[in-house]
Amino acid sequence: MKFGESDLKSRETVWVRRARSAVSVGDFDSAEWQRAESVSVTRYWSGAAAPSSRHAEARLLQTDANLLVRFVCRQDEPLIINPAPQTEEKTIGLWERDVCEIFVAPGSEESNRYFEFEVAPTGEWLDLEIRHTPQGRETNFHFPSGMTAAAHIAHDHVLVAMCIPWEAFGRRPEAENEVWRANLLRCVGAGETRGYLAWQPTRTEIPDFHVLEVFGRLLFCD
Repeated sequence: MKFGESDLKSRETVWVRRARSAVSVGDFDSAEWQRAESVSVTRYWSGAAAPSSRHAEARLLQTDANLLVRFVCRQDEPLIINPAPQTEEKTIGLWERDVCEIFVAPGSEESNRYFEFEVAPTGEWLDLEIRHTPQGRETNFHFPSGMTAAAHIAHDHVLVAMCIPWEAFGRRPEAENEVWRANLLRCVGAGETRGYLAWQPTRTEIPDFHVLEVFGRLLFCD
């Protein structure tokens, strides 16, 4: 066992293994995903258990060039999606409909800077750079990550995936067992029954995913 594994193998840590072969963003059935650790997203932002009909599973892989993320989501209710989606450029306000998200803060140290990536069941996507300052949260809506996205809607589930180049973060994990910080999220439904699910619940008074202190850990390994 490598140094740190006994400490970090917990519900707050997910292992990001290196893909042994090429994986495209839309290759949902690649055997490489079976090597990736499964992360359950089963609780609302408040910490309360979400019904199983809204549960999601996330898996992450790394390659020399990219971070890959795949969500498999139960879908037993009507989709809340854009009736006229476009995927040529980012869609601001994507968070107002059904969407899966990952927030990533490179490195394990406390930081006021992180990145937000979203993909909808339509394949629409969004990438943002965020900073927390004494004056409040600042969002760079023009941040060009170079991410690509894919989605597939089945009769009882939805799959979405994203491929994020390391250049988006300004660095890549270099050391074995390097740790970054992140949260995995899902928004589903509408109105009073809208659900805000979080791998690491933020436990805020109202739904709010932007709480760096609760981010879990991504541990990069072979």
